[in-house]
Amino acid sequence: MPRLFALLLALACTSLPAVASTVYKCSGHGGRVIYQDTPCSKMQRQQILHYTGTATAPAPAATAAAPPQAQADTVKAATPPPAPSAPLPQLYRCVHAVDGSAYLSRNGHPQPFQAPLGMLGAFAMPLAQAYGPPGGAGISAPEANRGRVTSGLVAGSYVWVQDQCRPLSVPEICRALRDELEKNDHALRHAFKSDQPPLQRRNDELRAQLTNC
Repeated sequence: MPRLFALLLALACTSLPAVASTVYKCSGHGGRVIYQDTPCSKMQRQQILHYTGTATAPAPAATAAAPPQAQADTVKAATPPPAPSAPLPQLYRCVHAVDGSAYLSRNGHPQPFQAPLGMLGAFAMPLAQAYGPPGGAGISAPEANRGRVTSGLVAGSYVWVQDQCRPLSVPEICRALRDELEKNDHALRHAFKSDQPPLQRRNDELRAQLTNC
């Protein structure tokens, strides 16, 4: 019996995979019963028992908790980098001194230039009449103006003018940048490959500036 108990204990405690084992139950004189792992003698009554020992699954290894700094580094690595940012440019809305057309500029103080008085509304009549006969300052054809157009007359017919500009507010600047990005992006999609690099650089610049809108 002790031998059998030791055998059963060994089979129960083993960590190996499932193993089949045979146990022999031997009955002798006087009803004595013996369990053993070898066949019974001829003088004993034998009963064969089959025992299967199941392997015990090893306990899962405890996962070591990552240190706080390692966890922070993991979260930081998983977070995509923020989009690059660029300061908003200062833009101005300018009005052309001659024709009154509006345009955007980065320069709030454009250079002055000379313009004919007739184009500025100094004369009530059209230019063709103001510069032509009768009594006009002369027409543009040199051969028709001999003796009529002098240097003093030409100098006196031009004045210095300058476009008037005002700074745009932040919402106006953002709106202007979005409009430019839309036009530039359209040009980029339809440009030849060789013409795309400067358009792409401008696209990137505009997107970086628009992060402040």
